[in-house]
Amino acid sequence: MDKLERRDTVSVNVGGVLIGGDAPVVVQSMTNTDTADVHATLQQVKLLADAGSELVRITVNNEAAAGAVPEIVQRLRDEGYTTPIVGDFHYNGHLLLTDYPDAAEALAKFRINPGNVGTKRRDSNFQQIIRVAIDYDKPVRIGVNWGSLDQRLLTELMDDNATCERPKEAQSVLMDALVESAIRSAELAETTGLRRDRIILSTKVSAVLELIRVYKMLAERSDYPLHLGLTEAGLGTKGIVATTAGVAPLLLTGIGDTIRVSLTPRPDGDRTEEVRVAQQILQSLGIRHFEPQVTACPGCGRTTSTFFQEMAEDISSHIREMMPVWKIDYPGVEEMDVAVMGCVVNGPGESKQANIGISLPGTFEEPKAPVYIDGAHAVTLKGEGLVDEFKAILKDYVRKRYG
Repeated sequence: MDKLERRDTVSVNVGGVLIGGDAPVVVQSMTNTDTADVHATLQQVKLLADAGSELVRITVNNEAAAGAVPEIVQRLRDEGYTTPIVGDFHYNGHLLLTDYPDAAEALAKFRINPGNVGTKRRDSNFQQIIRVAIDYDKPVRIGVNWGSLDQRLLTELMDDNATCERPKEAQSVLMDALVESAIRSAELAETTGLRRDRIILSTKVSAVLELIRVYKMLAERSDYPLHLGLTEAGLGTKGIVATTAGVAPLLLTGIGDTIRVSLTPRPDGDRTEEVRVAQQILQSLGIRHFEPQVTACPGCGRTTSTFFQEMAEDISSHIREMMPVWKIDYPGVEEMDVAVMGCVVNGPGESKQANIGISLPGTFEEPKAPVYIDGAHAVTLKGEGLVDEFKAILKDYVRKRYG
């Protein structure tokens, strides 16, 4: 696959993780715990980091949360976690960062929403946060959301639009306001003294087509790194599909330097799902590789047995279990493709396309399973020990190919 051409941006260092420039697209996530609850927040950050989140954002919304930040970060470091922690600020960030300097120092980045840092003193409050970022040499993400857009700016653009000979539709003016808010805020940050290589922008909305449109507009007007994602993707399948539909076209055109999948979790649900979905989006597009991919057919009337489905799941689980060791001992193994196919129709062909694959017999087919390695038939397996035999062949292949 040809390498995608990325949009040229400045590079921003966030606690040792590079965003933009030639750096890979970064996966990030956010906790949903009360940050003042140090234990709960610590545990969730660790889960997200273990799942592969390269940045984790936490809410800093009151004094208790700000006071807990240094302990959370220190305990993470004591346990060997180096994942940068980002502080999410709304309304009172200028006060909290000033009153809790230890929190400002512990955080790797500040996320600011320019639409809600005050009303009468919005610019002054924004600049106060920027000065703290300068004092502690911290990058910022200026994150504009359409649900909390600066109403003064929107009114200004609406009024200007009303005087035009051919006025735009209200939705178009809203898109313009999102981009204008981000650009003006970045310019104000630089005027205040923040270096250009300390600024990341985002203009998040909750509708797919608007997301694509607004980020293309933003990309044309700046060379800051961009953070992609829907503001609220939604529950389950809807959230996964909506995010993929929104960010994939942008990523394929080289727009986007970091992403988050803002899934609404079920009560007591698995927060790490958003990390896995983000990784899978990038891996499916061929932009990054996180673990070997297992290709399996969907099944049809030729595969009335569930054996191939169970084997595909077993092999996928086996790979996930082995990856902590494999990615250290066998660099490049994350790019491996494995095929577990269910019948003779596409089985041999798909197995030959993978690095290693097995074509299981479908219903009424001869009970044998040819294994293909790097496009060539290697061996044919039969009998009840077939799964374990294939795992052994897979292990040997990884050792020889990537060792």
